[in-house]
Amino acid sequence: MATYNRSVKDFRNQENRKAVGRSDRTRSVSVEEQARQLADNIIEERDRERRVSRNGKIYTRFDEVDDILSNNIETVTRGLFSGNVASLTSMITSSNLTATQKSYYYEIQDNDGASQLSIAYGNYNGSGSADLTSNLNNDTPARAIYKQYAQTLLAPADKKFTINGIDTDSIYILNFNRSRIREKLDPGNFELTLRHISASIGYDNTNISSSNHIQIIDDSSLTSATLGEAGQVYNLVSGSLDSGGIYNTSAPVHFGLLYPQHGVAILNAVKLDAKIGDGGIDLQTATGDVEGFNIAKLFTSISSSNGATPANKSGGIQARSAEQVKSTYYFVRAKNAEFNYSNNPSFTTGALGQLTYNAFKNDPQVYITSIGLYNDRRELLAVAKLSQPLLKNYTREALIKVKLDF
Repeated sequence: MATYNRSVKDFRNQENRKAVGRSDRTRSVSVEEQARQLADNIIEERDRERRVSRNGKIYTRFDEVDDILSNNIETVTRGLFSGNVASLTSMITSSNLTATQKSYYYEIQDNDGASQLSIAYGNYNGSGSADLTSNLNNDTPARAIYKQYAQTLLAPADKKFTINGIDTDSIYILNFNRSRIREKLDPGNFELTLRHISASIGYDNTNISSSNHIQIIDDSSLTSATLGEAGQVYNLVSGSLDSGGIYNTSAPVHFGLLYPQHGVAILNAVKLDAKIGDGGIDLQTATGDVEGFNIAKLFTSISSSNGATPANKSGGIQARSAEQVKSTYYFVRAKNAEFNYSNNPSFTTGALGQLTYNAFKNDPQVYITSIGLYNDRRELLAVAKLSQPLLKNYTREALIKVKLDF
């Protein structure tokens, strides 16, 4: 009997322990469910607050990883001349220069009077222009021009321009308007057409021989630039942009040097003075201590060249500018619940700022017209204008790309 009683007691104790275990598990499940419900309530409340805050917020901070794309570099080219046109075929000289100034350079304008470039003649020994000081020290405009460009473009120890391995004392200069070249002339898009003129030229486009002309381009398509004191330097050789590039690439005819970063072209006057059959145009540059009107000869040769080219080609000067532009892109994201209300005075009415239209309370209709970029102190730094207003409401989202160029 005693053994039986102990077995019953043990059985009852075991059952009690099981009941306690089931009760503990029940309480554990209940606590977990309550904790989960509480967490869900907190998340739901935060989401509700976030939605409410988005409805009326004004500022949104950019995510530097997802919303900003910086340091994008691209090369932008434009036509070099007024109106971003790449061709100057009709030109005039400025009437604002005095006779003394014209002994140094000519300012070349388009037909509307806008300055495009200057042309000049320089001679290392001072030949080709008169001594304006009357001191007989050969202090002539031609000498001053040569020295000026030598100091600007050559190394300190280099006194003369070297074209195709040969020093030249006699040069013509094309100096393009600085505001037009921007960063530099665009290599590979430069062409100069010169027309043969007779010895009895009157410097007014009269007595011009027909059909004899040369075209000059840079050799950037054939070789890389050399780096000198003035930056990049290309050779100017016989060729045409309209006819496939450099003539005789194995032994091109050299006419001068192009300094794209300065917007300057140097032409070898000796080569231009050669006969047509020898690769020149018989420009007949004057030398000696007299006014040789060399600048006028070059102007006549350039300005009349368009009439010497075939109908499918352009004369004059063809050129483009080039500059590297650094850009940063900002991606502005307006989600469906954001930016649906406006601070425009027409959106509200009355002293209490009531909505002008009651329908806007739950279904606002606004238009995005501009985007402001602010710093951390909420100071306006830039404004981007949209090309046309963009409708925004609860059913529409917008992704707008703002580009800043530097």
